[in-house]
Amino acid sequence: MAKQLPIPAEPDDGSGQKAGRRGAVRYLQNEAAPFAARMVLGNALRHRREAMGLSAGEAARQLGGSPSKVSRIESGTFALKQQDLLKFYALYRITDPEEQARLYELSVTASQPAWWQPWSAVAPKYLQAVVSFEDMATRVRSFEPIYLHGLLQTPEYARALIERGRGSASGHDELARFRTERHERFTAEPDRKLICVVDEATLKRPVGSAEIMRGQLQHLITLTADPRFQLHLAPLNDYNVHVELGATTIFDFAGRLPTIAFAEGYDGGLVIDDEQMVDRRVKAFDALAASSLAPHAMKRRLTDMLTTGFYKK
Repeated sequence: MAKQLPIPAEPDDGSGQKAGRRGAVRYLQNEAAPFAARMVLGNALRHRREAMGLSAGEAARQLGGSPSKVSRIESGTFALKQQDLLKFYALYRITDPEEQARLYELSVTASQPAWWQPWSAVAPKYLQAVVSFEDMATRVRSFEPIYLHGLLQTPEYARALIERGRGSASGHDELARFRTERHERFTAEPDRKLICVVDEATLKRPVGSAEIMRGQLQHLITLTADPRFQLHLAPLNDYNVHVELGATTIFDFAGRLPTIAFAEGYDGGLVIDDEQMVDRRVKAFDALAASSLAPHAMKRRLTDMLTTGFYKK
């Protein structure tokens, strides 16, 4: 099940629940994970509850439910039913027709089957959460010190990584199709931006074959000219480049949600929306990007790797 990790304490609402959404750190493996569309609705309801001066426990008692249910609705791990939304209207005195319509539209969107539903049997829940964040975010910032970020990978590079993992050949085929769909959906949105710091070590760590790595380097060179992708290279042998941040992806939602950070592990992932912890990671990422090679310098380094035959034919 999801593990709640210790973080700086927040006020308790009297029922054992935290007073606000900001403060959660969850290690997810393969259990119900928060989805961004549900989180937008939950965030709006949380603001209404706080404006009423109600704790989550008090709201739950008046709604006739449990504090955990209110908490899961606000955190985006529970789909809100229409009859429950009407109860929230009454309790939070949401009488304005426009606000009711906006919340209703959010609830409809949040209850729609996700595009990745056909792959839910092969894509772990924490990865489904990440994809939902990608779908909702206007900007994604990421540093991956082991392998390239999934949205930067060529199909051949991705397939070689997938085949290293667990599962059957048919499962690997499905995951490869899932990766393709994920990439196509992200790049189809012209206003969405991915800012990546690529660790030079990941480019010198072979995946698949020399041919696959040459194709991957050429793909990254091409992406340096794409305005939707802003790439930086954290070079090896530079004492001013500090990579202690580790694997971190930061999702910005243009005000619809507070910024969320995610750190993927070997068999799960850490979803962080504690404000102070997210802020520290944002500052560390920005500092790393500033000290890394800019896109034009990265392009020269990648071209040198190709022309000098780092991955020989």
